Amino acid sequence: MDIRSELHKAALFQNLELLANQIVEGFISGIHKSPFHGFSAEFAEHKIYNPGESTKYIDWKLYAKTDRLYTKRYEDETNLRCHMILDNSPSMYYPEVIKPSLDNLNKIGFGVLAIAALMQILKKQRDAVGLSIYSDTYNFYTPEKSSERHFQMLYSKLNEVAEVKESGNTTKTYTFLHQIAEKIHRRSLIFLFSDMFQTETEHSQLFEALRHLKYNKHSVVLFHLLDHRLERNFDFENTPKRYIDLESGEHIDLYADNIKNAYHQKVEEYIEDLKLKCAQYKIKYVGVDVESSFSHVLNTFMVERQKFV
Repeated sequence: MDIRSELHKAALFQNLELLANQIVEGFISGIHKSPFHGFSAEFAEHKIYNPGESTKYIDWKLYAKTDRLYTKRYEDETNLRCHMILDNSPSMYYPEVIKPSLDNLNKIGFGVLAIAALMQILKKQRDAVGLSIYSDTYNFYTPEKSSERHFQMLYSKLNEVAEVKESGNTTKTYTFLHQIAEKIHRRSLIFLFSDMFQTETEHSQLFEALRHLKYNKHSVVLFHLLDHRLERNFDFENTPKRYIDLESGEHIDLYADNIKNAYHQKVEEYIEDLKLKCAQYKIKYVGVDVESSFSHVLNTFMVERQKFV
């Protein structure tokens, strides 16, 4: 274990709630042209005004800025249930990051912070949040709740995940998605954060598990986390390197240029297959580059929440 690396991780994630709030505030300040401009803790969200509804809660200031009618839905009117699912398998800890920061994260760090930021928004809206974490086992589960104590417990668990690397080997994503689907009984908005890499790649079983998540009319979003430069484009220097499978431990020695084109083609085919299957099962697929900002994740949440409520 690299002690310096672990200390840097602890420094970044030691106050996860504060960091999440910083991400959300940065996102809110950057959406002045969005219909969500004006979002604050005093009300839960804006929704499009439908003719015939009461005009009592129309946001006239927002109308002046957007020329569209929106009403405020207050906190006590919302009852969203949201369940976060985090893949904690060894491949999620790639790439190795010595000094993590908001601009320098691996997949697990990005997933943890994205979930924490979404929780911050949901907490302000007094919505219920649940969390499942899996690797080579189903590590953690807690049902949807909205109490302050519950949120603090979730922040603590996410902080633990960010700081301690999972040491498991194989990952059978489909097995745990089935188990999670069985536990979520009431209609919920479900977010899955995963690189979708697994040792056993029986596509039919994986996609059947994704379809199972749609049971009980859940709304499901797959945030497909990848380091696009390295994992999608295979952008490595053309020098002899040993490439190690973080889940199986298998390795191969080669020059990057010798397989770059073939690798890229296979990865793109896999991603297209994921997109097609998600579309078939009415699951929202969102490709996320962990070198990018969190705005893509938060924007997706805002849109999906509008549809869900």
